[in-house]
Amino acid sequence: MTEDKVKKAIEDIRPSLQNDGGDIEFISLVGNDVTVRLVGACAGCPMSQMTLKGGVERYLRNFVDPNLSVVNTQIYNIRNIKLGTFHVKHSREAYFFVNMPE
Repeated sequence: MTEDKVKKAIEDIRPSLQNDGGDIEFISLVGNDVTVRLVGACAGCPMSQMTLKGGVERYLRNFVDPNLSVVNTQIYNIRNIKLGTFHVKHSREAYFFVNMPE
């Protein structure tokens, strides 16, 4: 139930980030730790930590649970991209580099 509320709150926040060329993606909720990914202009913005804590975390604490903490991940969703003789295979928990014959 809390995960649904977190996702809804993130959807409420997204338009304001998109107005500045960025975006936010929900990754996971484990205990009170919400993991998100800032993308677009937000990914490289020097103010991203302030946006994350002063904006996103504050909003989630006010509307979902005051004990939540928000963390940004730098892991990107890479699927089936050929890298020389290696091929990236994706599973839900990890990325595997598999040697592929030419």
